[in-house]
Amino acid sequence: MATIRASCPDCGDVELTTQDMTVRVCVEDNRGSYAFRCPDCTMTVSKGAEQRIVDLLVSSGVRVETWNLPLELREHPVGEPLTHDDLLSFHELLQGDDWFATVTELLEG
Repeated sequence: MATIRASCPDCGDVELTTQDMTVRVCVEDNRGSYAFRCPDCTMTVSKGAEQRIVDLLVSSGVRVETWNLPLELREHPVGEPLTHDDLLSFHELLQGDDWFATVTELLEG
């Protein structure tokens, strides 16, 4: 099993095994990172990694997790942007006891 040297922001250099680390790769844009729990302070450390580092860690036996960007990033808002007046009106609406009924009526009508 390979020994990997990594850096904890609080403890400095630490030595880990391939089982102590996880490589994460984004499916959409192939961005990579790695994460580990520091053996000294037990804090979880996560750092971005260039493709060559990802390849090196994976070839050493570090497990890989893939993840997707949130779907909200693909949404395109419609309508006019909220204004300060809109926000104040909404705040005032929430002060009343019947705010939920009022909002429901607005959405249905």
